[in-house]
Amino acid sequence: MVDVQVERRLAAILAADVAGYSRLMGEDEEGTLAGLKAHRRELVDHKLKSHRGRLIKTTGDGMLVEFSSAVEAVKCAVEVQRGMVDRNANVPQARRIEFRVGINVGDIIEDEGDIFGDGVNVAARLEGIAMRGGICISRQVLDQIDGKLNFPLRELGRQNLKNIARPIEVYAIDLNEEGSPATRVLSAANLKQEIRYCRATDGVRLAYAKVGTGPGLLKSAHWLGHLEYDWDFPLQRDFLLGLASSFTLVRYDARGNGLSDWDVGELSLDAWVKDMESVADAAGLDRFPLLGFSQGCVVSIAFAARHPERVSHLVLYGGFAVGANKNPNFSAADRERFAAMKTLMKLGWGADDPTFRQLFTASMLPDGTKEQVDAFNELQRLSASAECAVRYIETVSDFDVRPLLKHVKAPTLVMHVRDERRVPVASGRDLAAEIPGARFVALPGKNHMLLPQDPGAPIFQEELRKFLL
Repeated sequence: MVDVQVERRLAAILAADVAGYSRLMGEDEEGTLAGLKAHRRELVDHKLKSHRGRLIKTTGDGMLVEFSSAVEAVKCAVEVQRGMVDRNANVPQARRIEFRVGINVGDIIEDEGDIFGDGVNVAARLEGIAMRGGICISRQVLDQIDGKLNFPLRELGRQNLKNIARPIEVYAIDLNEEGSPATRVLSAANLKQEIRYCRATDGVRLAYAKVGTGPGLLKSAHWLGHLEYDWDFPLQRDFLLGLASSFTLVRYDARGNGLSDWDVGELSLDAWVKDMESVADAAGLDRFPLLGFSQGCVVSIAFAARHPERVSHLVLYGGFAVGANKNPNFSAADRERFAAMKTLMKLGWGADDPTFRQLFTASMLPDGTKEQVDAFNELQRLSASAECAVRYIETVSDFDVRPLLKHVKAPTLVMHVRDERRVPVASGRDLAAEIPGARFVALPGKNHMLLPQDPGAPIFQEELRKFLL
């Protein structure tokens, strides 16, 4: 038996690819290839050489690079990304070649010129969750560069990366000298968001945030939220600014989403209600108005029924009382479509191609602009793993709080978009009919998520203020 000696070493690994490469190639194969080669020749290769990076391999639109120093890896990545901003300045948005970069420090094995191991795998997965033109690094990289490089960072929480056994603490480097889009939006509105963490009863780490001034208002978590990226994208930004202009808005990322822990043992209605209790306690909310949003309405209803002494007012938007699996009108064909949708999610949720996620986007934002649709597709990719996304919709589909509706004691306002596709307006009317004394307001529009251009958006804010202030 031959004793094979394996060379192991610790290294900083940079993985990069081109965002939307398949689409770019489909639209202009020759132009995309020529542009990518020019960027590599005129920018990337020079930066790798100056920072002593060793190019291990290229894979079409991607590349894998080894550095002996995390500091050099990060400096190289930042210079490449900033250089690409200049090179793309006069290129239409749809034709831009934009890199996504992931960097990790870890143990690697070299074999016949290629490298393998945990250090490589994590870097590749970090690249997969980076934004266009962005850089994601692991906690191990942060520990190496701390005190040596002074780039602003955003904590993205502990995330479950595909085929990585343990959760990874992820950070994004802000490349814009003026700060992240979230920072600029909040500064322009003279607001500051404070993100903090608390522990759920089962030890799951929950991220929550406060922003604004005025009386407290707790907004439920909902599927695919992200305390940071919600401000970056042109989706909920105006909606949140409207709330923060009148209230001290407290919101949080649900377990398995956003900045909260992605690696969680339990997803259930009871767990989500207990999470809401933990956040309210940590935020110092005693008796407060509660805003339920989409499937967060079910959690809010259960919380209000369980804690009537804590909820002063209840506002429910875009909600329902019973999930698909418990709905008597859910047909055999509907169940087949639901099963097919879950399969597609498992296969393609985290992919750069948004085809699979577009299934949800089309039903959520039928009247969204291209920019808003693209942003929602990206937010889905960044805010949850495929595994958690599937578990989430499976759990929600089994919700049924109809027996709790009569136990809601707080004054209740129910609002629902009249012609939306995702959750029919009849679901909102049913809530208002069963909650004692509830008032119902139908909003004009078609989008499940209220967008700035929607005619129902200003009506929502006006009705909310009249009800709560």
